Amino acid sequence: MALVSLPFSARGSLCCDVFCKKGLEPMTLPHSLQQAAAKATETSALLQDPAALRQASKPQLRRYEVCSLLPNGGIAETRHIAPALPIFEDAFCAFTRGSLVETTAGPIAVEDLLPGDEIITQGGGCQPLVWKGTTSLVPSRSDAKGRAHRLTSFMADSLGLQKPTSCVVAGPSARLLRMPPHMQIAADTPQLLTLVEEFQDGMNIFETAPPTVVDLFHLCLPKHAVINVGGLEFETYHPGPEALKLVSYAIKTLYFNLFSHVDSLSGFGPLAYERAPTTADSILRG
Repeated sequence: MALVSLPFSARGSLCCDVFCKKGLEPMTLPHSLQQAAAKATETSALLQDPAALRQASKPQLRRYEVCSLLPNGGIAETRHIAPALPIFEDAFCAFTRGSLVETTAGPIAVEDLLPGDEIITQGGGCQPLVWKGTTSLVPSRSDAKGRAHRLTSFMADSLGLQKPTSCVVAGPSARLLRMPPHMQIAADTPQLLTLVEEFQDGMNIFETAPPTVVDLFHLCLPKHAVINVGGLEFETYHPGPEALKLVSYAIKTLYFNLFSHVDSLSGFGPLAYERAPTTADSILRG
């Protein structure tokens, strides 16, 4: 008997007809193949959109630069690569280039400070700078988790006469020893260290997010203190007593590699002042 070759489409139709004539249901794709097809579609979409592919990549890393005071009075400069996590970024994102810090030698731009410089603290005392951290980022660009690093700009006299003396732009981790009006429960409310974003009023104090790279700095003294930067009272760096409570051993190791003068949280000493709860804390507390 001669065999007749059918086109693929005809064979498919014939096969379907045979199933129907025998009272059988047409064959369907297995569930695993459906999943594979769906994944192939998603993969195709990622390949067509390079931005989506980048977002689905590994967690973002950031470059950090550290300048430390050595026990013998020397200065060590080191470069580190660590995850772009709040525990690391908060140690670097307080002051912008050009911020004037009051020292015993007069106001010095934060980028020009060196370990060993004597910085005037609140009350008229002074402490040597033991650590300066620097990183660079684009404030207008959000990371894979949607977090942005917006800056806060204080216009001259926005918090009183010569407070600040001229425009001061602070990073997202900067805190002022001051309470904004909406957080003052009573007239005798004690002054707390408050994140700068809480002071934004949209007029004299406002959020800014340049689309270009911005250098950010933070300063650490032997003891946590309040210093004068541009006429405003900012805190020096301190991670906080609960900063490393929920992080892994590997993250802790990376973190303490940034600080040659401490090997545990107790090395930073106590906070000079209490910190005001953040907006995120208030939301969690309901």
